[in-house]
Amino acid sequence: MFIIDAHLDLSMNAMEWNRDLRNDVPTLRSLEKGMNDKPDRERATVSFPDLRRGNIGIVVATQIARFVKPDSIIPGWNSPEQAWAQTQGQLTWYKAMEEAGEITPITDKKSLLKQIDLWNDGTPNDKKPIGYILSLEGADSIIDISYLEKAYNYGLRAIGPAHYGPGRYANGTDATGKMNQNGIDLLKEMERLNIILDATHLCDDAFWQALDHFNGPVWASHNNCRSLVDHNRQYSDKMIKALISRGAVIGGALDAWMLVPNWERGVSTPQGTNCNLETVFKHMDHICQLAGNANHIGIGSDLDGAFGTEQCPYDLNTIADLQKLVLIFKNHGYSDEDLDKIFHQNWINFLVKNWD
Repeated sequence: MFIIDAHLDLSMNAMEWNRDLRNDVPTLRSLEKGMNDKPDRERATVSFPDLRRGNIGIVVATQIARFVKPDSIIPGWNSPEQAWAQTQGQLTWYKAMEEAGEITPITDKKSLLKQIDLWNDGTPNDKKPIGYILSLEGADSIIDISYLEKAYNYGLRAIGPAHYGPGRYANGTDATGKMNQNGIDLLKEMERLNIILDATHLCDDAFWQALDHFNGPVWASHNNCRSLVDHNRQYSDKMIKALISRGAVIGGALDAWMLVPNWERGVSTPQGTNCNLETVFKHMDHICQLAGNANHIGIGSDLDGAFGTEQCPYDLNTIADLQKLVLIFKNHGYSDEDLDKIFHQNWINFLVKNWD
């Protein structure tokens, strides 16, 4: 099954974790033996070879750099200019990987359809570039609104205005409060440029405000269900229905604490909480039941989002194992047409509808 994954922090893994993603996952793990500066050392799940092995030919790849005040307990950069510079370093890595033939940018309908044709031409994947749609997770690094057009011109096509905590344009996970005027102005400029609004991480106040003020395309790249795991990071059924009414696609995330209730970081284990790919299915299926169809879900794994096999479904070793989800959906009665929608066509339809 051809798969599109709507959320991968590739540049963060490359730049901050210092992983050369041209190596396969076993090599990345071997290179990290004895390292303990990150909780997921020796437990990587994502690499370019493993994406190809999993027939994952298109990803939504992020830039990310949070602005924080000096006394913040959340890590980040102490000025928007520093955050901007960090995202530009990440962009430079993406461009270097383009030149190396590993990835190729997708910025419009033509480049999207060309990539789909390439990956469905029946030839082996091992030499094919992986298509990437550039997204910004948290808008803190946009120094002012004029920078948004600069970002669009280098390929940015989606923005999640918030990440964790309070943000310059919107408040995110574990925070509350509506957007100020600069957040509303950001939404207006995104709408003018036809940049996709990624509702992921918006706090409840900002979520409803954003839907009221933004008339462009909306998706949720990596989110699960609050009715199954009660946390503000998740979506309530009311929020999910609002997204469905806007034609959004919601990507299922594979971070264990979002999949099973009462997860304790550094204490809980996937095996101990029975967190497996069947658990991922339950969240995605819940959205289908609310929608009455399979037209609004997709994959948005977040698999390299600062966690590895210590905090993802126990029956997933590398990102290539996303293919196991196909059989799980099929065994639960989803049709072949539904499977195509879930694993790639919903994202494709969304982009074809909203892009020139």
